[in-house]
Amino acid sequence: KTDGKGEIAKHFVALSTNEEEVTKFGIDAKNMFGFESWVGGRYSVWSAIGLSVAIYVGYDNFHKFLAGAHAMDKHFRETPLKENIPVLGGLLSVWYSDFFQAQTHLVAPFDQYLHRFPAYLQQLSMESNGKTITSDGSPAKYTTGPILFGEPCTNAQHSFFQLVHQGTKLIPADFILAAKSHNPIGDNVHQKMLASNYFAQAEALMVGKTADQVRAEGAPEELVPHKIFLGNRPTTSILVGGHIGPAELGALIVYYEHLTFTEAAVWDINAFDQWGVELGKVLAKKILKELDEPGNGDGHDASTGGLIGAFKKYSNL
Repeated sequence: KTDGKGEIAKHFVALSTNEEEVTKFGIDAKNMFGFESWVGGRYSVWSAIGLSVAIYVGYDNFHKFLAGAHAMDKHFRETPLKENIPVLGGLLSVWYSDFFQAQTHLVAPFDQYLHRFPAYLQQLSMESNGKTITSDGSPAKYTTGPILFGEPCTNAQHSFFQLVHQGTKLIPADFILAAKSHNPIGDNVHQKMLASNYFAQAEALMVGKTADQVRAEGAPEELVPHKIFLGNRPTTSILVGGHIGPAELGALIVYYEHLTFTEAAVWDINAFDQWGVELGKVLAKKILKELDEPGNGDGHDASTGGLIGAFKKYSNL
């Protein structure tokens, strides 16, 4: 029997900012890929953390991924503001949020391979711009970071699209479609079906349907109010001119990164800190110790103390 450290040293590498802890764990510091401690997780795929992506997709694809990201970086850095795609996206987001009281933002890919992309963007957007304090330490007097959510549109149509089309809340939406499928069937029939829905949803949200149009379709008068679509609901349609491959994915991610930064610049907040995640972590460490001690813990409010007591009772702690 061994403690396993010898095997770990031979067969594992580490991605870390802490050489001492890596060595203590049993991995040779020579096999450590380091990066700066200020690199936030939501931006870290471009750092040494991207090694896991490179191993999975291969270095040829990873280089394409980086090239797509670099192309969008270059566009953001060099393109005049009125033609700068991430800047325009960020300004539109601020416009809807602060001038039309939009509290949410929908990202709906028309591609199953992007089914987790909205979840990726949730951390990027909300951890970056979910802030109330501006750069001078004063509270913001306007709305900041919207709630970002999403699903592939084929799932979303029968869940929250009812709310997007006819609800009382304005929900700006991004629709993402690739012109070509990775898995074409027949005469590209499935991609045509996706594309038809992509165009139709954006048009329906923009144009809507009037009472006269509903009546012209022969709807009973009592149903007319229910079948009206007000329209004028904003969407941003992103059409990828080919497949969504590594380069396209890299460009998409960086588009949203710079969009998020643009929002933060307008709102005068820091998109690169995340103090909001700290308090819960600190309290959790304290409560974890208290779960092994008598009573309901010290210094908690009545609600939390009661819940701790109930948990101990029901779990026989």
